Amino acid sequence: MKKLGFIGVGNMGGAILKGIEGKLGNTAVFAYDANSEKLADLTQVGATAAGSAKEIADKCDYILLAVKPQHLAEVLAEIKDSVKPETVFISICAGISAEFIRERTIPNAKVVLVMPNTPMMLGFGASAMSHDSTVSDEEFAFARKIIGSCGITEVVPTDKMKEIIAINGSSPAFIYLYAKGFVDYADSIGIDKEAALRLFAQSLIGSAKMLTESGMTVDELIKQVSSPGGTTIAGLDKLYEGDLTGDVKRACEACTKRAYLSLIHI
Repeated sequence: MKKLGFIGVGNMGGAILKGIEGKLGNTAVFAYDANSEKLADLTQVGATAAGSAKEIADKCDYILLAVKPQHLAEVLAEIKDSVKPETVFISICAGISAEFIRERTIPNAKVVLVMPNTPMMLGFGASAMSHDSTVSDEEFAFARKIIGSCGITEVVPTDKMKEIIAINGSSPAFIYLYAKGFVDYADSIGIDKEAALRLFAQSLIGSAKMLTESGMTVDELIKQVSSPGGTTIAGLDKLYEGDLTGDVKRACEACTKRAYLSLIHI
């Protein structure tokens, strides 16, 4: 029987905990959070509450780290003496490297890195994952099954885990800001904001489906909507004039820069 332990059951850890219910077969699940109130509903999802992070490390062969990055060093110091060579860490702590975990536990610790995003809380997450040769294919497949319980997963190179943050981790906030622009415009011209939000949100869902299922490229999809001399072209011209794609690139670069700087300050 596999034993999976959660250290941290906040928004993201809690979402994964709920997502895996009934999906991992012969697996015992344990969880610990410094806020004991978050452990109250664990029995409803088939998990057993632990009294400390160290208890998780003592009992479990897979440890999902779901604490805020600035608290991780303290957690690792607590569990260091309980980490075994066969322990597999699954870290969803943004910006944290495998080396950070190894330096604070054991030199060759098995580490799977995950960059999730907040739609995971609704089961529609998009998580980037990576691992190195210390983690076996079987171990990584189990980790991917855990994270995939709340959405899709994609494997990216370990040395791009900070760069990917902008693409899936931060991008929901960028999309929400874009949505705000449309909803605010609707409100300014007397269209009900809630109706506009529903229409735009469904347009996002449909557009996402077109991106993933139509078989067309992004450029082809833009052209499909853009009749010569039409309203869409008029709007696109303004977006091109304002260098929207350049702004997106600069936003992504700022995210990546902060990801590298944040690790220095943890």
